[in-house]
Amino acid sequence: MELLNIKNLDLVEKKVFIRCDFNVPMDEFGNISDDRRIRAALSTINFCLDQDCAVILASHLGRPKGQVVEKYSLIPVARRLQQLLKREVTLAGDVVGPDAIEKASKLEKHKILLLENLRFEAGETEDDKELSKKLASMAEFYINDAFGVSHRAHSSVHGITKFFDDKHRAAGFLLQREIQFFGKLMKEPTRPFAAIVGGSKVSGKLEALTNLLPRVDKIFIGGGMAFTFLKQMGYNIGSSLVENDLLDDAQHVMDEAKKLGVKFYLPVDVIAAEKFAADAVSKIVTAQEIPDNWMGLDIGPATVRLYREGLNDVQTVLWNGPMGVYEMEKFARGSSKIAHFVADSYATTVVGGGDTADLVQRVGVDEEMSFISTGGGASLELLEGKILPGVESLIILED
Repeated sequence: MELLNIKNLDLVEKKVFIRCDFNVPMDEFGNISDDRRIRAALSTINFCLDQDCAVILASHLGRPKGQVVEKYSLIPVARRLQQLLKREVTLAGDVVGPDAIEKASKLEKHKILLLENLRFEAGETEDDKELSKKLASMAEFYINDAFGVSHRAHSSVHGITKFFDDKHRAAGFLLQREIQFFGKLMKEPTRPFAAIVGGSKVSGKLEALTNLLPRVDKIFIGGGMAFTFLKQMGYNIGSSLVENDLLDDAQHVMDEAKKLGVKFYLPVDVIAAEKFAADAVSKIVTAQEIPDNWMGLDIGPATVRLYREGLNDVQTVLWNGPMGVYEMEKFARGSSKIAHFVADSYATTVVGGGDTADLVQRVGVDEEMSFISTGGGASLELLEGKILPGVESLIILED
């Protein structure tokens, strides 16, 4: 899949609208706790500034649901951008209101304007045509560099592209890199190719699992989603998280893996507790004998050893979803040990998904991974074989 390239646009001294993904995590004091997504956009922003452009940046933050909510303001993002770019970043007081429109119209070359949170406008998530038109009117060129939200048909990602032709729209460097990396991963990975799939629910990963089966050699399941598979196998899973309506789907995935010769790994032991709390009593139990009213919250030490053995010979690892409730230290050990093992391996290691990216950073092995995707939902949809709405209009059609 080849995308319209920013390098092929005549940007010199033009006004450029760049859709970024600055949806960064904040601590309880409103400070940015991880600025990876902001830093990932710098190469595209700097490229435009080097072309003597006036740059308009746009992003969402959180889910304010069409309301102006103070805690979702992009003020901290503007501040961090200013530090990283070492130049002034002006924050508009609105998205397409009088302040933003006036500041955009007067924006001079080498200057940067950041619009307020796009989701302060209800029309953003509804792919509203009028909102798209107003956003498009601010600039002569449109660049999508927001991989993390390109699976959404939103105004600033999808609708806006209809107001720019192929000579006035393109993918930024971050979006190009993500699409190329996942494209290569799905078409020609170095084998053996293993997928580690975790997270809380099977429902969020079912299509990705189905699409991965013909492509991988091994799949390792962890997190809450494992219990739907274990229950289908007839194991006693206590009060662990389970999706009873997906038991047949879980069986289908296991049957398909067997048919395709894909090694399918499930936990053999878990860390169980009576409740999800830091002061909960926990113990190691086999995956077949979780006591009634106890829940599995992490993979156990035997599973860690088993997964290490299984991962020993692989050359490519795709990891999406933690192995347990890693946010609580008591139930983070399994995820942490797997993260260290994957980081130390000689395989090409690809981390997809916000939680997994957060996990490897917490553990301190993010620098050891070959590639960390900035988009969880977007990377999953690529793995499902879907064309992302935000990417569709940027694909170069072959004659």
